[in-house]
This record gives sequence, structure tokens and C-alpha cells, in this order.
Amino acid sequence: MGNQLDRITHLNYSELPTGDPSGLEKDELRVGVAYFFSDEEEEVDDRTPSDCGFTKDHSPAEEGPFVVSEVEYSAFCSQECIFSKLRENEDLNVYSAKTLLTMCKPGDLLELVAAAQAPHWAIYEQDDRVIHLHKGEIRKDSLLEISNGRHGRIVNNRYRYRPLPADLVMQNAAGHLGLSSGEICWTNSESFAAWCRFGKREFKAVGEAHSAEQQYFLKVHLSGSGVHTLVFRSLEDMIRERRRVDASGILKELSLVNGGKE
Repeated sequence: MGNQLDRITHLNYSELPTGDPSGLEKDELRVGVAYFFSDEEEEVDDRTPSDCGFTKDHSPAEEGPFVVSEVEYSAFCSQECIFSKLRENEDLNVYSAKTLLTMCKPGDLLELVAAAQAPHWAIYEQDDRVIHLHKGEIRKDSLLEISNGRHGRIVNNRYRYRPLPADLVMQNAAGHLGLSSGEICWTNSESFAAWCRFGKREFKAVGEAHSAEQQYFLKVHLSGSGVHTLVFRSLEDMIRERRRVDASGILKELSLVNGGKE
């Protein structure tokens, strides 16, 4: 849905990235062709909290927490909830990068947010350093530098999959440092960071086998207009559409299930 391929590379069988380095998955072996994409996220200029769409919560602390107006979601694979971003169930407050650093542990999954932009995800390493996919390259940067006015939060529990141990999360992230567009198989920063944390091949572009029975359902909770349900054939397609909604605030009506409104 809206996928624009910058480059498609067909690898030989021995190079297919169909397994995960942790070796912890119990699923059957899936073999397929790897499709490689470049990161589509736009660069963010320096902004103040108000420019990014934040309002101050009732806290005297200058560094947060802040509240941002954003779309809420829940997602399911068949009947199983695999993703939840609902204010009624979790703390969605965000913090300045400086404050966030005091809360992070190695291997944590971080999300940087701003109004009218897809969130940027990264894996926290240590000492202000994060590993992330940015502008088509997997790189290590300072969290304070890449925040560019955006505030963030720890989202270790956003996806409901079982996380890998922290050392394996870091191994996954650090093992791909320096790779660029033609060598990577994630379409955006979220898919890469989530793969590092959970090790599931479904986060890779065309990383899962499709079946008629398996579908992903994304429930979009829009203030004042109910819940809209969208259906997808893969986790990666669902992530791309959700990020597009975050950036534009617009649903594609043709992708709604049975009219979509509940």
C-alpha cells in the first residue's frame, strides 16, 4: 500500500535474510526474495516543543512530561493483539531528550515524535548514543543531536511480542552499523528498531510468507469519529500505512474494511 521501491535486489539462496541471528524463533523456515528499500523519513529542522505540537502537562519540571495530540492505535494478527498505543492503557507522555537519557537502559526501544511527522525510532546503546536507520543508512548518533526539538519516550511494550535479551538487541543493532540503502531490508526506522528488539522477520520488507488465513487488522482510534479498521496482508504494510497516517492524519478510504467505521 503506497510502497515505492527505490531499489530491488535479488540475492542468491545463501544470502537470503530469512532467518534471524538470535536463532530464537520457533516458526517454520520461510524462504523468499529480499526486497530492499531506503528510509523515507524526512529530515527535521530545529524546533521548540510548541512547534512540534507539544503542550506542557501539569508538572513543574521544565523538561517534561509533555502531552502531544496524536492518533491512537491497536493492531491484531488474527485475534491476537500485537500492538497497542492507547492513552487509556499506557502513559503516552513524552520527555525532552535530556530527560529521556536519564530513563534509558541499553537495548531500550525509543520513539521520537513531532506533529505531522512519522515518529523516528531508535535503539539506545549507552552514553547518549543510539543506533537507528536514518536517510537510508544504519548509523550511531547522539540522541541529543538527532532529537532536533522532538521529544521522546521509551516504547519497549508498544509491540506485544516477547523481547530478546538486551545483549542480543544490541548485537542485532550494532551488527548492521554502516549498511546503506542497497544492503538493508527495512523500510523505516521503526521496522529496523523493532526487529532489533524482537528479532521477528516480519519486520523486514517481504520478510513473511503470505497466507489466505493470516491478516493484520489496524484499528485507528480517531477522536470524535469512532474507530476505523484497516486490513493488511503483512506487518510491514501495516506499519507503513500507520506511519503515513501519523504524518498526514489522513486515512485512505479505499483501505477501510466494510466501510471501516465501527
